[in-house]
Amino acid sequence: MRPKLRGGLRPLFLLPVAMALAACSGISSRSSTSHFDASARSAGYQAEIRRTAMGVPHIKAGDWAGAGYGYGYAQAQDNLCTMADGFLTYRGERSEFFGAQAKPPASSTIGKPANIDSDFFHRHVITDEVIDAMDRAQPAAIRGMVEGFAAGYNRYVRDLKSGAVDKGNAHAACRSEAWVRPVSSTDIFRRMYATNLAAGYSNFLSNIANAAPPGAGVSSPGASDAQPMALQVGGAAGVGSNMIGFGTAATGDSSPLLFGNPHWYWRGPDRFYQAQLTIPGQLDASGTSFLGVPVLLIGFNNDIAWSHTVSAARRFGLYQLALVPGDATSYLRDGKPVKMQARGITVKVKRASGRVEPVTRTLYASEYGPLVNLGAINPALAWNRSAAFAIRDINADNFRTFRTWLRWAQAKSLDELMAIQREEASIPWVNTVAVGRGSAQAWYGDVGAVPNVSREQVANCTTPAGKAMEAVLPRVPVFDGSRSACDWQTDADSVQKGAIGASRMPNLLRDDYVANMNDSYWLANPKAPLTGYPAIFGPTGSDAQSFRTRLGHLIAQGTAKGATVEAIERATLDSRAYTAELFKAPALEMVCGVPRIEVKGDAQTGESFSPPRGVDTGPACEVLKAWNNTGVASARGAHVWDEFWARAVRLPADKLYAVPFSANDPIGTPRGLKASAADDLRQAFGAAVLRVQASGYALDAPRGEALFVTRNGRKVPLSGGCDTQGYFTVMCSENPLDKGGYTMDGDPNGNSYMQIVRFPAGGVEAHTLLSFSLSDDPASAHNADYTRAYSAGQWLRLPFSESEIKADAAYSSVTIRE
Repeated sequence: MRPKLRGGLRPLFLLPVAMALAACSGISSRSSTSHFDASARSAGYQAEIRRTAMGVPHIKAGDWAGAGYGYGYAQAQDNLCTMADGFLTYRGERSEFFGAQAKPPASSTIGKPANIDSDFFHRHVITDEVIDAMDRAQPAAIRGMVEGFAAGYNRYVRDLKSGAVDKGNAHAACRSEAWVRPVSSTDIFRRMYATNLAAGYSNFLSNIANAAPPGAGVSSPGASDAQPMALQVGGAAGVGSNMIGFGTAATGDSSPLLFGNPHWYWRGPDRFYQAQLTIPGQLDASGTSFLGVPVLLIGFNNDIAWSHTVSAARRFGLYQLALVPGDATSYLRDGKPVKMQARGITVKVKRASGRVEPVTRTLYASEYGPLVNLGAINPALAWNRSAAFAIRDINADNFRTFRTWLRWAQAKSLDELMAIQREEASIPWVNTVAVGRGSAQAWYGDVGAVPNVSREQVANCTTPAGKAMEAVLPRVPVFDGSRSACDWQTDADSVQKGAIGASRMPNLLRDDYVANMNDSYWLANPKAPLTGYPAIFGPTGSDAQSFRTRLGHLIAQGTAKGATVEAIERATLDSRAYTAELFKAPALEMVCGVPRIEVKGDAQTGESFSPPRGVDTGPACEVLKAWNNTGVASARGAHVWDEFWARAVRLPADKLYAVPFSANDPIGTPRGLKASAADDLRQAFGAAVLRVQASGYALDAPRGEALFVTRNGRKVPLSGGCDTQGYFTVMCSENPLDKGGYTMDGDPNGNSYMQIVRFPAGGVEAHTLLSFSLSDDPASAHNADYTRAYSAGQWLRLPFSESEIKADAAYSSVTIRE
């Protein structure tokens, strides 16, 4: 998974925008007419929570509501404070308890917006009508799990507050707070629906929450300005993921093998939680979901395994509305006026005095979706008296996602999984790789909900403003909203109005391997490039692959006919820095021949040095020459390379690389460094050394000294690095080296839930890691155990069958009921 465009979305002030504007088992049913009837359930709720090593819960129940009940209880037991805080977000109640301008404690797919904007956004786009429609679209199984999940969460909150369980310091940060309170099924559906929006509306949270007609403003004290956009999901750099599916030609035996490795948030409501859910005869699957979500999103069962990476396909579009003269809240469509829907929304806001007061904004929606304020990109894009913008998110009307994942959890073969994916076409913003028992091939598919815009529409419907925005919103359709001819199209096999049909979505089956590391679908396997699909899915042959993508393919190719569990475990944690393998030798040849560099500034921080600062190159050069080009915890000097390359790569590609990217050699290019870049590289090297010196870390400090996470006051050394430097093992801190090191204690991203799964005769062999551990409560025994195992490179052989679970040395069991 991979949020954020590289460097965010640059302001468009230099673009001529102003000129442009002037010129089965309860799952198979696809529909239902009534809500899950809790009153009809006479048996109440019951679940057995069995825990094994690392605290992994294996939930066993007799029905869907029971499975949800156990899962909700277990998640709350391990992550109550984060979950309770998240439910405030999705209900639009953050300002009531924390104030308008405070921000969430951790990033998620909405970033870290001001509470006031978050509250208005969620109340505006996740309405009661939307949740009712989502509820009614679900099969009874999901409704049961949702209802049970809420009941299980509430049971734990009730037990904790009464002192019936965890009487010590468990959840000390929140257990007595008024905002930790019961939730309803509606709250769970709100949380689930928010997951859908990660690649669309959620990227425009403050822009939607502050959209108002000219002269009106949002008319509320504490209103914040809309922020420049940064795609939290679907951008070009940042959080990412790796996944490789090996067919039997690569494994050398009768079983395929799946490696899944999301790089994701370590904190906050979107962090992963690992569990197994079992309903005898109906469901038996293991994997992970976000906190507050009762359905596994990534995982495996006895017969299939799957993983995801964030797709390059765009999942939203913008419509430029031509407003009715004299009425800035009506727009023209095919010459006829259409009145926008005005929504007066009131949220409660806690003032500095402690007093809670109501604050109201009037926000607007069109037939396309909510109005959005793009003035933060360029003032010429703001809502004015002649034009406004609305956003359409394909996943706003996609209520099939969780049904798909639950059907996968029950699937008996790879063929069944693929058929479900094509039938539902619902996967919201990720690629899929999957393998199955008895199948020699591995499957890749970017098959999900994607806007259906034709080449002709792109040519004829893109507004001048849309053309100007192409540089910062590539492949996002920005269409003329005044013409019905510019509506998204529908294919004969489209499952949803305005979505591309499954027959025109990228997919590939291979018996060697398929993979994705967040670049487009083009090179799921370099031996069989995919082309000819709609442009909205991503570039093919025009853009260089990331260094992580290139290394991932080399790893996959290097294990040909030897893709064993042991080989993949080693290869995926060996922390190779691919940019060092490619460029360290020529870079050092350029910079180390000069004994002293007079550093004029730091391009990364924007600092200028007057007079220049002198740096002796010898010590750093000796460290890098001896460095083994990895980010393993014991490697000495990795931070020096990371600081250098972060500055070197700021040079334009045509000035940096000796051999440019070639579509004929996408894994081997670009390569080499231009001799003419020597002066710039020396400046980058000198600035990097200054940064390391300012940090207090020795040039030859071990990686695990500079890259770490703190658990209960003790530092746990880590391995890996960031995408920019080409690490396949991603462990990327947002914290500057000279501000306390590459700590993973703040808002980092990196390896999260990792799984290696194969299907030997008679069973499942699964090896997993959850890098940040199961619980975010410092008082929990499972706050650091998985993290220490990750630090040591010790994969967990995960029990799956009943006999394996009960034989686990850490086995415990508790039954809850009401």
